[in-house]
Amino acid sequence: MDGLPPLIDQHSHGAVHGELGLGSFETHLAAAVGARGPAPVGTTYFDSLTGLAIRRWCPPLLGLEPRCPPARYLARRREVGAYRAGRLLLRGSGIGTFLLEAGAPGELTSACELATAAGTGAHEIVRLEPLAEQVADTSGSVDSFLGYTAEALYAAAQHATAFASGAAHCDGHAPGAGEVRRAADRWLCGRRPGERLGEPTLVRHLLWSAVAAGLPVQLHCRDPRPLAGFLRATAGIGPDLVLLPRAPHHRRAAELAAVHPHVYADAGPCPEETLGRAPFGKLLFSSGARGLPELYVTGAQRFLRAMGRLVREWADEGLCGAEDGRRITEMVGSGTARRVYRLSAEAG
Repeated sequence: MDGLPPLIDQHSHGAVHGELGLGSFETHLAAAVGARGPAPVGTTYFDSLTGLAIRRWCPPLLGLEPRCPPARYLARRREVGAYRAGRLLLRGSGIGTFLLEAGAPGELTSACELATAAGTGAHEIVRLEPLAEQVADTSGSVDSFLGYTAEALYAAAQHATAFASGAAHCDGHAPGAGEVRRAADRWLCGRRPGERLGEPTLVRHLLWSAVAAGLPVQLHCRDPRPLAGFLRATAGIGPDLVLLPRAPHHRRAAELAAVHPHVYADAGPCPEETLGRAPFGKLLFSSGARGLPELYVTGAQRFLRAMGRLVREWADEGLCGAEDGRRITEMVGSGTARRVYRLSAEAG
């Protein structure tokens, strides 16, 4: 669609460092398509919708014809070199600003590294659970854990663009101090270093603490319905909340975004479903890319083409004109993210 500004990708994890051989590329591609283990004998994970999308949109960015064989594409990738290939893919993705939930140090690109490679802006999203886990690894008591966690959250709020949480459930009130202390004692007593946070009370405590900090909060949930009480309770008292559910729950997230003024939702892989459930200004694009820079390209292309098909259908029905279609696509692709995440006018 002509005349659109670059997209703002509200959620991704960064790209891998270094060269990728066929085996390692397939491993990352398997994760992207939700598969485990090797591909069936005689096939490859390029034999998937994501694989087809990579073959269609990524080879031209590396100087090859679309739909070239996977072996030829990977050979060209190695010939160009991992760093330059990543730059070419990211800069050709159509994404102008990245909101990055950084991975473990050294595993995936940081926001700064991604911005350098892409030649554009990138902002950090701080995940609450890993923040508490890192504090727990060095805390010797409940008091020190709770105190240092509060300090770490405050420090993160000074540089992050938003917080994120994987809370599967949160009701309409914050847990009391005694409840939090008991939960922290239970978790710390039985915890081994590096163990992930699974204590529900502490997750709820972190989430309410993030709301108090004033930054937007992303809610990464399988199904957003168990968060309905939390959404109602935070109306008018805190920052915007953004639902990022898993399939097939994007329509439910869009419906909740429509009901609550401070709640927004990810447009999902099928915007034709979510745009029928919420005002257009309550939905945002994300690639969800992790590991392969190719996934930024395919995420952006899928979104733009899905939106293009949808607004053409509406135009054929007389619902909107070409200018309306561009405006709606820009709203979902970048405008709402700029407003929700308080990005500068130059972002995206």
